[in-house]
Amino acid sequence: MKKILFGMAALLAVAFVHAQTQKACKDCHSYKDVRIREFPIAMQCWTFRKFTFEEAVEKTKALGIRFLEAYPGQPLSESMPGAVFGQDMTAEQRRWVKSKLAEAGIRLVAFGVVSIGETEESARKVFDFGRDMGIEVINTEPSFDDWTLLDRLVDEYNIKVSIHNHPTPNKYADPKTVLGLAKGRNRRIGSGADTGHWMRSGVQPVDALRLLRGRVVHCHLKDLDKFGKKDAKDVPFGSGEANIRDIFAELTLQDYNGYLSIEHENPAEVDNPSPSIQKGLEYIAGITYYRGYQPLVRHWGGMYNLHGWNHYGPGHFLINAETGELTGQDGMGLLWFSEKKFKNFILELDYKCAEVFTNSGIFLRVPEVPASDGYIYQSFEIQISDAGDPKHMTGAVYDAFPASQKAFTEPGKWNHFKITFQGNLLSVELNGETVVDKWAAAPAGKVKSLSPEGYIGLQNHDSRAPVYFKNIYVKEL
Repeated sequence: MKKILFGMAALLAVAFVHAQTQKACKDCHSYKDVRIREFPIAMQCWTFRKFTFEEAVEKTKALGIRFLEAYPGQPLSESMPGAVFGQDMTAEQRRWVKSKLAEAGIRLVAFGVVSIGETEESARKVFDFGRDMGIEVINTEPSFDDWTLLDRLVDEYNIKVSIHNHPTPNKYADPKTVLGLAKGRNRRIGSGADTGHWMRSGVQPVDALRLLRGRVVHCHLKDLDKFGKKDAKDVPFGSGEANIRDIFAELTLQDYNGYLSIEHENPAEVDNPSPSIQKGLEYIAGITYYRGYQPLVRHWGGMYNLHGWNHYGPGHFLINAETGELTGQDGMGLLWFSEKKFKNFILELDYKCAEVFTNSGIFLRVPEVPASDGYIYQSFEIQISDAGDPKHMTGAVYDAFPASQKAFTEPGKWNHFKITFQGNLLSVELNGETVVDKWAAAPAGKVKSLSPEGYIGLQNHDSRAPVYFKNIYVKEL
């Protein structure tokens, strides 16, 4: 009787969360406008549960996937009868696993779903194993509600803990439960976000992800042929009811920095799930806008920072640690990405102006570490100044080549730049409109010399009418 009552309560809770998130969605972002970024794809070995760990590694490699999530109990190899993957592996077996992964060029990043028991001793055994194997995420379903121990362990071991959500009546089927228990805890503790099990529980994955914003540390990615049915079957990504594109869009908006573990569980395909997975990977590639790009403003531990950037000259940029948004302040200086020089590349970013007279710019191929204002005579600036004349207007190559049209939005609204510099050809798109079309870059205006490669920089001008930047990505060509 208690089990029946618990199951009914869990179903009611999930229904409540679904209703609340559906209501909240009326004001949610228009996902169709989101430029989806690239996420690291891992393989959950449960997909290949009919095979040994050794075979799973080879099948994962064949799919072009370079990250792995192992599960406890999978036989290691036909050549090692009785040996299974898990925290009880011997030192020799662990070395064997590491060598197999190294040979395949695959990195073990997650482990689960694994029980950590109810004692500190049993939990430490799993964490010790994780540290020894280089695992970044332990995927589990704690039997206890006081997560003080998890707080201490993720701090000590620097390993994330993702709370898995099996379908109802499992208590973690309700994303609100994870959110409540994680409140006030270390940011490395959060949801393991199994999209298929949410669907089986009647919870829309996008709604759950939105509710858990900032608390999604890992993901089991699935698409199912039916919603709200326990007997729903896994299908290739994009062909089911999960709405995979919106899931990726929401994760992009959250700047999710974990792995997406593919877990294909269709029993009819257990002997050969690879064709469906390959089809799904092709769908993911098709919806990924920033494929092959790297973000230049990154975050660690859920917080953005300016690691890799330096500033020269007056003023500075403020960074919003929660959103990654940059705000220019005070005098005219340059924030430049100092980790590397770029030669041929596509640079994409969003910016907005506080006022119509906001003045800023994006510098390309700054040849040397700025030690004076000399860089303004050695690198081209893509101008941001809505009040300027054509050669000094937003989108123009400052003082050298005019913007062909006014494509910017009014102050206070975000704009999107796509700047392509390949060889000496420079093109600029602003909000989807070409304003500079393959201009043959050569010394002109104030620019006296050019370098074939250099640093990328952002100009701050003043605090009276600041410029804002976000979503800064570069793709080398």
